[in-house]
Amino acid sequence: MKIGTLDLGDFPLFLAPMEDVSDPPFRKLCRKHGADMVVTEFISTEGLIRDAYKSIRKLDIYPEERPVAIQIFGHNLESMLASLRRIEEAGPDVIDINYGCPVKKVVNKGAGAAFLKDPVRMQRFTKEIVKHTRLPVTVKTRLGWDEQNINITEVALRMQDAGAKAIFIHGRTRSQMYGGQADWEAIARVKAHPDMEIPVIANGDISTPERAALIRDHYGLDGAMIGRWAIGNPWIFARMKHYLQTGEHLPPPSLEEIVNTVKQYLEDVVEWKGERLAVLEARRHYAKYFKGIPNFKPWRMELVKAETKEEIFHILHRLLKYRERNQE
Repeated sequence: MKIGTLDLGDFPLFLAPMEDVSDPPFRKLCRKHGADMVVTEFISTEGLIRDAYKSIRKLDIYPEERPVAIQIFGHNLESMLASLRRIEEAGPDVIDINYGCPVKKVVNKGAGAAFLKDPVRMQRFTKEIVKHTRLPVTVKTRLGWDEQNINITEVALRMQDAGAKAIFIHGRTRSQMYGGQADWEAIARVKAHPDMEIPVIANGDISTPERAALIRDHYGLDGAMIGRWAIGNPWIFARMKHYLQTGEHLPPPSLEEIVNTVKQYLEDVVEWKGERLAVLEARRHYAKYFKGIPNFKPWRMELVKAETKEEIFHILHRLLKYRERNQE
């Protein structure tokens, strides 16, 4: 599969953009474990043209995470076009436009999923952005505004006509937010349309290797985008790839591998955000990283109370030693 001239191989796996999750250290980690392309947190183009620190910081890219797409959102075409120079200076491989965020504060400004109410406006914005950048442009969107207004096939064809090189489709409507089940059949109908030529990538509920295989083999889609199922589980990409290639499951990561991954990730976050923020944010993810580890709760309670990187490393070292002794 190609996005412009970027060759991502057969049935690539993508890390989805997730606010407060898809930062450079996490993207680097997912690339290491098999993601074929990663996408940044979504970035406000209004913030970029105002030089807002939070928006500018999200442009950071590590060499180890390439290929990477910078995802942008906005409601004002002039602001979106004005932000392109800054985005290109950051050096991404792709620009992705967010036409799917369902959050009220984004939608109420006419950005994100609000575009689903006006596919003509979406097409006009996309066409102008494509015209004003040298980078390949993709879009990420949803099935429609609500169950009564599912217009994804029209939207996809308009995006193709506007010059988008691929479309990522979350299999829910805006009104569903993140509830209910993703409708992969609706995404497959887009791919099956006789005029559809650009890659169609599925997003939503792709939680297991078997589901990734369904997306490829039954629904005939070009790739899979993994979001929340990668949080605390960067190994999901390697596990999916192995299953897609062999039909067999990789063994789960060992406790030692989990500990070493958490330590390296924390080191990277400390370097990028500083120790205080890194330690606070890590607390949200311990339960996911160590899911399935017997009797982990007391260790998790210690970890969430730790206030420094060294404290966390010490607790993790004790956890390993404890497990080693109890396995002897």
